Formats: sequence, structure tokens, C-alpha cells
Amino acid sequence: MRKITARTLLLVGVFGLLILQFCKERKTTQLPVDGQEENRKIRELHKYDSYVYSWPKCEQNTSAANITGFSSLPGHIQDFLYYRHCRHFPMLLDVSDKCGGASQSAEVFLLLVIKSSPVNYDRREVLRKTWAEEREQNGVWIRRLFISGTMDSGHEKNRLNKLLELEHREHNDILQWDFSDSFFNLTLKQILFLEWMEKNCPKARFLFNGDDDVFANTDNMVQYLQGLDDNDGSKHLFTGHLIQNVGPIRSQRSKYFVPVQVQESESYPPYCGGGGFLLSGYTAMVIYNMSKSITILPIDDVYMGLCLAKAGLGPSSHMGVKTAGLYVPSSNTDMYDPCYYKEIILVHRFFPAHMYLMWHRIHDPKLKCGL
Repeated sequence: MRKITARTLLLVGVFGLLILQFCKERKTTQLPVDGQEENRKIRELHKYDSYVYSWPKCEQNTSAANITGFSSLPGHIQDFLYYRHCRHFPMLLDVSDKCGGASQSAEVFLLLVIKSSPVNYDRREVLRKTWAEEREQNGVWIRRLFISGTMDSGHEKNRLNKLLELEHREHNDILQWDFSDSFFNLTLKQILFLEWMEKNCPKARFLFNGDDDVFANTDNMVQYLQGLDDNDGSKHLFTGHLIQNVGPIRSQRSKYFVPVQVQESESYPPYCGGGGFLLSGYTAMVIYNMSKSITILPIDDVYMGLCLAKAGLGPSSHMGVKTAGLYVPSSNTDMYDPCYYKEIILVHRFFPAHMYLMWHRIHDPKLKCGL
């Protein structure tokens, strides 16, 4: 009986030591899995700004399923309606000092706000070397921000987030929130940026807001804005490719399909094409304040028009903004002849290699146009 008891005690002791060692190892290796280490890093990165990681996860509005005809809608529109009410998301990357602080932000003459998905690394790199380079131009400062959400899930999402983090460490120019970076969430991206601007860059004089696949002549932007009678950004300005007398597209085959469950009205207010437009800091803050009481519409440029209309303001047309593409008079003419691009403000849809080449060609001192 005594031998059995001693053996039993020995086995229990060994088993206890194994459990203790397992718990130590588990405690060490689980930190990255359950997010504690990641949260610690985020808190350290943003220890002066609890806002960036404090928003809770937005819950699905299940009552959206009761909307008439909901079950017949495409999945991405159903998702939009489920989460349409969500306006706050945790911030993953921040540049709170981009404008030198809220009180110093008037030193920023032109803030480039560029919508970019995580996968578009090549576009961002080319823009940083060309028209979106941060610099002093004609005695005023140009600053740059890319605004982004997240894409995919699991390992691929983590890889893309890591890519943006590495870019951010080097360039300090990315704002990223933890929401799905999709076409129907472009309006959300705009609202989140304006919320950030109100806090961190409220006195910036002018903004360029556009896509990462446009060719923009920021030299010409500065020249145009400096030539305004009121060029301190304190007056209304919203200009670009003016679109008016149109309404929602009801065809499900269209990328821009908006069903009546999303927008009942058959008409849109005047707005500027979302590929790129210029606005004053004053107007940016007006749009943000109006957005607080306007239900989100997935087409972001139309939503801007709605906010302007509610404020009793409107957009204007600028002949140098070509979001629908540039007209070339002859099929025998090189559509990438730099003389067509030297005087414009922007043209939509450029490949990165063409962007890089065009920027250098229009700045070639040997370029001769109008002969």
C-alpha cells in the first residue's frame, strides 16, 4: 500500500510540473494570438490620442432585413444597408501632426487627400515621387495624405495592413481605419477623413480630394488657388468636373446601381466627379457638419453634393478638371503627348508608369508646345 502511495505521489508531482511549464509557455506564446501584444503596440504608437483605438465594433442593424424587397438586393447592397448607420471605426494608422497641429494648420496651403486601397502600393509610390510630393511650391506648402480602410481577411488582411504600416513608417502619410475598403464605403472614408480634419487640420486653406489613379498637375493647382480673390481658404470653394440633372442608376448591371431601398429620390443635386476636385478648408468643414444629419449614400461624390445642397451651397465647373478623360482631337495623335497635359488640373485614370513619365515630360525644360 505504501509503494502505491509513493508512486502515485511521484506521478502527481511530475504531472503538476508539466502543467506549470505548459502554462508558462502558453502565457508567453498566446499574447500575439489574443491581440494583447498588438493592442500594446497600438497604445504605444498612439499614447497621446486614445481616440484612434477606442471606438467599439459597430453592430449590424438586423432590422434592415425588414425593408421591402431587401432579399432581392445584391449582397453588397444588403451589407451596406446592414451597416449604413456605422460612422466610427478604430483607427489603425494616424498622422496627427501632419499639419503641424491644429493651431498651426493654416500653414498648409494645399492638402492632398488621396483615396487609396491597401493593395495600391505601386500607385502610392509613384505619386510620392511625382505630383503628390510634399514640397514648397510658389512659396506655399503642399502636404499629402492617403486615406484607406482594410481589405480581405485573415493572413492576407494582416499582410496588407503590415504593408501600409511599413509605408507609413517611412513616409508618415497614411490614415487607415478598420473598415472594409470597398466602392460602397467611399462615402464612409470621406466622412472619417473630415472628422480627422476637424480635429487635426481644421485651418488648412485648400484641399485636393481625389483618387490614386489620376494625373494631377499640382503646380497648376497652386497657381489657380493663389490667383483667387480670397485665397486664404475662408470662403466657399468646391470645383471640378460638374455633373448635374442626373439621378440614381437603377440597373443592377451598373457599378453605380442604387436601388430605391437606398435612395428613393429620382434626382441628384449638382456635384463634381469624385475622381478629383478642389475645395476650400471652409467648405470641407461645412460638408462635415452637414454630413452629421444626412444619411450615408454610397456614391461619395453625390453625397458631397447632398451636403452642399443642404448648406445652400453648390459646386462649380473647372475646365481644367477632366475626370471623364481628356479629349484628343485625332486618332493619329499621341494621347500621351505632354502638351495636352501641361495646362490642365487633372485627368482621370493613369497607369503608374504613364504617371511617372508624364510628370517628368511636362517638366522637361526642352518641351515646346503650341508651335
